[in-house]
Amino acid sequence: MRYLAAFIMAVVMCSGAWAEIRTQTVKYNDENAVLEGYLAYDDSMQGKRPGVLVVHEWWGLNSFAKKRAESLARLGYVAFAIDMYGEGISTSDPQKASQLSSVYIKNRALMRTRAKAGLDVLLRHPLVDANRAVATGYCFGGTTVLELARAHAPVQGVVSFHGGLTTPDPAATRDVKAKVLVLHGADDPFSTKDQINTFMDEMRSSGADWQMIFYGGAVHGFTNPDADSFGIKGVAYNEKADKRSWQAMRQFLDEIFK
Repeated sequence: MRYLAAFIMAVVMCSGAWAEIRTQTVKYNDENAVLEGYLAYDDSMQGKRPGVLVVHEWWGLNSFAKKRAESLARLGYVAFAIDMYGEGISTSDPQKASQLSSVYIKNRALMRTRAKAGLDVLLRHPLVDANRAVATGYCFGGTTVLELARAHAPVQGVVSFHGGLTTPDPAATRDVKAKVLVLHGADDPFSTKDQINTFMDEMRSSGADWQMIFYGGAVHGFTNPDADSFGIKGVAYNEKADKRSWQAMRQFLDEIFK
């Protein structure tokens, strides 16, 4: 038995050594805009697998979004953290982040096409099954993936983590095919009750298969461990909500990809 246990342990250790998350920066374009995304996948796996898009917070493509992509790669997906702002453009200054994100908040057509450019990169990757893809997003990125669902982008589902819920014309949303999962802080001061109710009415009238989960005690930015460091009132990390929302996303992906 002792030798058998040692043999099993050796196999497990070797298996762990074979598995390795590969990451790389990927330059791509949206018309004249030069963008630089971050790709992550497990190179120990064989064959095509589902792809998961990751859309960053209003800070731009930073280490948080990249770490989320790596975590998704460990789950067996090809993950691509896209760049909405442009190569090398990110910030930790709230005022600058507001300026960068407001361009897309005010121009939803641009938001959709910029995100679609990144989605196209993911779907063309040789390891990705282009018929199986989901888009996930955080804060500004959550708003973005909801716009992808409204635009009938070729994804089977979208997941918004503490994202903005508004859109300029919610009555125009029709025949949403992607499944929608919204993970939201129950005490998020950046989403009013009217905005939440309008969003739910929009989802009902659109025919979407949608879910919305609220996390008690959580405010905006609850998934980002660095959220408190930015000094923004109403933005804070919440470990329980972070873990529970990640698990909810995993169940959602399992349901979609079976």
